[in-house]
Amino acid sequence: MTTYQIDLLNPKAGKLLQDLADLKLIAIRPAPIDGFLDTVNRLRTKAATQPPTLGEITKEVEAVRIKRYAKNKA
Repeated sequence: MTTYQIDLLNPKAGKLLQDLADLKLIAIRPAPIDGFLDTVNRLRTKAATQPPTLGEITKEVEAVRIKRYAKNKA
């Protein structure tokens, strides 16, 4: 068995693929959920309604720098 990922450029192609699946010539499976992409989209949605303040961004950057510096010192 060989697996392919296909981008449909024309809606008619979806009908053709469904017809092949009905004839049991191919199998159509839903794409796996991409957790990373889901997280990015959730963060973008939240940022659109409640963007972080400059102070919050600075606080987070400083926390990461402190943690990284402590790791390099050890």
